[in-house]
Amino acid sequence: MAPIAKKSAKKGPKTTKKFIIDAKQPAADNIFDVSGFEKFLNEKIKVEGRVGNLGEIIKISQLGEGKVEIVAHNDLSGRYLKYLTKKYLKKMQLRDWLRVVSTSKGVYELKFFNVVNDQEEEDDE
Repeated sequence: MAPIAKKSAKKGPKTTKKFIIDAKQPAADNIFDVSGFEKFLNEKIKVEGRVGNLGEIIKISQLGEGKVEIVAHNDLSGRYLKYLTKKYLKKMQLRDWLRVVSTSKGVYELKFFNVVNDQEEEDDE
């Protein structure tokens, strides 16, 4: 029998991902609290299966008016950030009016639902 060669775990270069969550529209209307959202992300993002274990791996900062930037030095997915954003909207009871849309790679935007007021004409006969 030939000896079985063990595969060595190759560590590639560290991946750095940058995500931006843009909430300019709701923040301008004073509906969405950006600093509260930033605090929520700090409390809820899981690193290695533990909540609140961000350390030096994930940095969350506020960019200007209504933008939150997340810089991750690990495998953080955009879907997870979208999930947490939806969870925050549900917690603040804003999920019925706002939605999370990916405008480009790594950029998520909070937009209002398009509400069309269709008034049906009543025919008096």
